[in-house]
Amino acid sequence: MYNCDVKRMDEKIKTFSTFGDAGHGGITRYSLSPEAHMARDYFVKRMEAIGATIETDDMANMYATLPGSEPGLKRIVMGSHADSVRNGGNYDGILGVIGAMEVLEAIAAENIPHRHPVTAMIWTNEEGSLYPPAMMSSGVVCYDYLPEDIAKKFKKENMLASKSVLDKTTTFGDALNASPYKGDEKNRLNPNDYMAMFELHIEQGPILEDAGKDVGVVTCVLGMFNYRIRFFGQSDHAGTTPMHKRQDALYAAAQALCYLHEEIDKLGRPELVYTTGEIVCHPNVHTVIPDMIDFSIDVRHEDPKVLEQVLAIVKSLPNKEWARCKCEVEMAWQRDTVYFDKELVQYVKESADELGASNQYINSGAGHDAQFASYMIPTTMIFVPSKEGHSHCEPEYTPVESCTEGASVMLNAVLKADKK
Repeated sequence: MYNCDVKRMDEKIKTFSTFGDAGHGGITRYSLSPEAHMARDYFVKRMEAIGATIETDDMANMYATLPGSEPGLKRIVMGSHADSVRNGGNYDGILGVIGAMEVLEAIAAENIPHRHPVTAMIWTNEEGSLYPPAMMSSGVVCYDYLPEDIAKKFKKENMLASKSVLDKTTTFGDALNASPYKGDEKNRLNPNDYMAMFELHIEQGPILEDAGKDVGVVTCVLGMFNYRIRFFGQSDHAGTTPMHKRQDALYAAAQALCYLHEEIDKLGRPELVYTTGEIVCHPNVHTVIPDMIDFSIDVRHEDPKVLEQVLAIVKSLPNKEWARCKCEVEMAWQRDTVYFDKELVQYVKESADELGASNQYINSGAGHDAQFASYMIPTTMIFVPSKEGHSHCEPEYTPVESCTEGASVMLNAVLKADKK
């Protein structure tokens, strides 16, 4: 068994945290921004220092590869993303890049024998924070392998046209063309050249910490659906319209939201999660009764039968009375549970056990590039605990010792795959 180096890990974590430092303990590092390019420059510097070959593809995804001892074998790739949400933390995404770099550095420093080429990778624009949608580049690269209803959202020409949420003018294509890291389509991740993918990630939740476990052996990314629920009423003056004559869309929506919580909770599924995270109110004026409310509901669970039960509740809303307002529901997004490769999952489990890292099987409620890659090549993930479950925020934190342990598990799992 081999171990990664905590000092090298600490150095990388601290250095990457300076690229986009927001001044409050976290970062804002939008994809293809100057800060993101600084992170990429550092990636290149460290990888070239150990003799890795650097390649980039047409979506600016980056690949740093150490050759194996047997020419012609497919590569084993590890990676994640270097971009962040606004005022995000120093671990989400980038830990997977740091861990991949550390595996290559450990192999080079200790002359660890390996047959296959081993690659560390950076995916472009996983968060979609500046240029929506999330997981943009993995969606484009894996386009031909994705289910049709998902793939249609990731046509390359549509992704290139995605506009900045800040200036509403600059497109992702503009930023890509200006990037020194835009490369050739022939360098893309593909099943002809790659045999397996691993992604190290912070859990982004409290399960591992609550259980006192060091490592999460990830089995799947949860199935989910996202629906829009809209209520239509009548705008009238807030000071002159009697209460019994109102068609208040916000009141109707509030009733429906409470109903959803009550009915979904009756299913008795503690592992089921659901969220309303976006609300649109029209006309959004304090002296006017709202005539339209549009809100989201995001529901996630592994079992499609449970999702069907929740969806039946959601779809029942238009058939009920809501403060004299009309209700409509519309699907925005859905996906089935994506299961990771059983053999790779077993390699992770065995590696954690052999290293003495306490572990448990766990699913991912969040989406990752690995879930799209898994449609194309055998793929799996490794989780390490997030302090107090925090993620996508500046308090996000995982001790360097935990980060290093996760990288060590990945290193040994990669070596097991290398022997195949």
